[in-house]
Amino acid sequence: MLRTYRYRMYPTQEQQAALNEIIDMARWLYNHALAYRRKRWYESRIGVTYNEQSAMWRDWRNECPDDNPLRLLNMSAGQQILRRLDKAYREFLKGKRGRPRFKGRHYFNSLNYKPGDGAGLKDGKLYVQNVGLVTVKWHRQMPDGKLKNIIIKRKPSGWYVLLQVEWPNVAIQPSDKPLVGIDVGILHALALSDGTVIDAPGFLRESLKKLRVLQRAVARRKKGSRRRAKALHQLATYSEHIANQRRDWWHKVVHWLVNTYGGIALEDLNLTFMLRNGHLSRSTHDVALGLFYEILDYKAIEAGVEIAVVNPRHTSQMCSGCGVMVKKGLHVRVHRCPDCGLTVDRDVNAAINILQRTLG
Repeated sequence: MLRTYRYRMYPTQEQQAALNEIIDMARWLYNHALAYRRKRWYESRIGVTYNEQSAMWRDWRNECPDDNPLRLLNMSAGQQILRRLDKAYREFLKGKRGRPRFKGRHYFNSLNYKPGDGAGLKDGKLYVQNVGLVTVKWHRQMPDGKLKNIIIKRKPSGWYVLLQVEWPNVAIQPSDKPLVGIDVGILHALALSDGTVIDAPGFLRESLKKLRVLQRAVARRKKGSRRRAKALHQLATYSEHIANQRRDWWHKVVHWLVNTYGGIALEDLNLTFMLRNGHLSRSTHDVALGLFYEILDYKAIEAGVEIAVVNPRHTSQMCSGCGVMVKKGLHVRVHRCPDCGLTVDRDVNAAINILQRTLG
């Protein structure tokens, strides 16, 4: 299992300038490779493979080796950029995402190094080629495992290093705690089959007033000015703060779930339709159900909790008491069965059905 551990970096001003220059070179490579792919397709309707562009990258990097700025970017790090572009194209062709676009200065903020090839850990610091030894705050001990990737990330709040460690496969004893069904949604982030309802705090909704103030400040500044750059940084920093609050809350909720229940049943949902719905998109982003699935995926494995996924069809309409279909619109939040008389929260009723489908 691959786990990612994030640590804060404290580069000097000279090191920050070098890191920014390297990321600019990586962005140039991404955009240049994307432009070549588009040109090749428009002219001959022939696609470009990663292997072709990897060879091109080697040639670009070796041109004028004495003063070529591309040599600031490590060879394998550049290959990782090309793999990122190739993956984006493959997902685009499968219909999983939109067409890859050119990256602006503020939309390309990470580099991926292979340990020992352009980056590594040395004397309690992080070594980066053409940057030097960078101070890192090791706020927790590195776990035992093989270091697979070193990712350097630039965020509004500063610089971070993400260490991806491959854990050895360890047999985990299954839990003997009770099973639970969970229905995910927007009004109630989680509704459990035992009647527990967990509502999302709504960090974005509570921060909209301040966000509007920061956005107006950006709109009033002259484009290209230092004051506009400062206002943009303040807006980005506050947006990052909201995202950190949301992630921290989900970590705590999932930690409680895997320590309380031995098995969890969920719906096999595609959340894309919520994000594309103009009435639901803001609330969907605020709840961040995709983040819930992401965190649950690895925390359940660590805790020995089994995850089961069921078909979501009719889980809200079917009565969990007698199995009769009770049609109701989305605005109806209470399930009332005319046959057996069961009255329960709509989402709790769905959670019970999810659990019953797992057991059945």
